[in-house]
Amino acid sequence: MSFLRCENLSKSYGQKVVLNELNLELESGKIYGLIGRNGAGKTTMLSIMSNQNPSTSGMVTLDGDNIWENRKALDRICFSRELNITAESGLAAYTVKRYLGAAALYLPHWDKEMAAHLMQTFQLDPKAKLGKLSKGMLSMVTIIVAMASKAEFTFLDEPVAGLDVVAREQFYKLLLDEYTETGRTFVISTHIIEEAADVMEEVIILNKGKIILKENTQDLIDRACYVTGLAEQVDQAVSGLECHHPESLGRSKGVTVLLKSGEHIGSGFDVTVQPLNLQKIFVALCGEEAQ
Repeated sequence: MSFLRCENLSKSYGQKVVLNELNLELESGKIYGLIGRNGAGKTTMLSIMSNQNPSTSGMVTLDGDNIWENRKALDRICFSRELNITAESGLAAYTVKRYLGAAALYLPHWDKEMAAHLMQTFQLDPKAKLGKLSKGMLSMVTIIVAMASKAEFTFLDEPVAGLDVVAREQFYKLLLDEYTETGRTFVISTHIIEEAADVMEEVIILNKGKIILKENTQDLIDRACYVTGLAEQVDQAVSGLECHHPESLGRSKGVTVLLKSGEHIGSGFDVTVQPLNLQKIFVALCGEEAQ
């Protein structure tokens, strides 16, 4: 078993703090979902963890080796990010085949046959220029890079952006098949939370440059609930519990509760308790600070 760790990782651009002494441990052999609001620092974190962006301070290690000083450690990591097709980047003139060939030069475990197979699966023309591809087709290219990299730790940044529902399901199946066959570790950064929840073994929530939660996805869903009723009844029923994102409407109130082991909503109160999906839990945690 391997461990990829971030220790006191910080990143600032001038006065703007993007990551603030972030600590994270990723255990090999899992699919992680990374979620956070726009600007939370998801892409920055993944780019630093793959040595595509320097940190301001802190360290990233893989099994104790600093990835910025150990090429063998870095070779075990791949970050396939959204393609930025601009005149300045020079990528617009690249064909799909040329771009994948360039990616292969930097990825020592590249699976050429898998890349060719996925091009056929996604019906991508190898001779098509990146500048002429739709957003969905560009996402397919980044998925091919991630999968064919065969990297032990593989990060994907918004991999389903621009894909229709059929193509998204195709991606999730591909991801699960590859995970089942190889046991690779994947980190999927996505805004389509509920759809991806089924493939995330663990969820990582990043808010304002810090990891505020890292937990087994189903365990989190099982301990979350939404309590509604008259404000006075709700307050008594949830007294002493971890509450987030209270909402009031007249005399009524609703609040998200995360129960710890052995805890329960107070009995004898006239309240309604409803389960929550991952997206609603995320909104409750990141929409407002805990009360």
